[in-house]
Amino acid sequence: MDRHKDIYQSRETERHALLRASIYNMIRMSNNFRAGFIAIYFIFLAFSLFSCGQKTDEDLILEFMDKISRYAEKKDIDSIMMNLAYDYSDFEGRDKWEAKGLVDGYFKQYRGIVIHVLSTRVEEINLPEAFVQSEIALSSGAAKVFRKLVRFSTENYRLTLKLIKRDEKWQIQHAEWKYVTLNELYPESLTIFNKIFKID
Repeated sequence: MDRHKDIYQSRETERHALLRASIYNMIRMSNNFRAGFIAIYFIFLAFSLFSCGQKTDEDLILEFMDKISRYAEKKDIDSIMMNLAYDYSDFEGRDKWEAKGLVDGYFKQYRGIVIHVLSTRVEEINLPEAFVQSEIALSSGAAKVFRKLVRFSTENYRLTLKLIKRDEKWQIQHAEWKYVTLNELYPESLTIFNKIFKID
């Protein structure tokens, strides 16, 4: 009788040991699965944040154009020159240093320069080059005071630029510009112009 009882207790002990081992394995597998899932989640999250934080060349070009206009408003000729490529030229044959003389003369002649970037179109990006068209409304001096009262207080220009990317930095390599009337502005430019100058 005692021998049968011992056998029964031994089998019960084995069953409890197997059950504990099975539960332990299930917990371990569950923990491993959870850890793996968490790891995959964080990898996906990090990748998503990295992707969202990455700016495209088009984003950088648009920021670049806005930055140039702010330099012009501040008459910061040194910063403007830093953003012209060493082999810069314009449609009238001026090189980088001749362009500096032109800009410097303009700054000295006119006060209170106000530049509104009406629109910028990135026409083509073919690294390391890009082609951009930007329309601006420019006013200076006394015209600034009346720009919300007088419809024609600004001069509007269309810039056609060739940009070059060197050392991960965009610069202007070639520039052309021409005067355009209100009727010649791009639709998106005219919309912004009307909002700025409160024209119905």
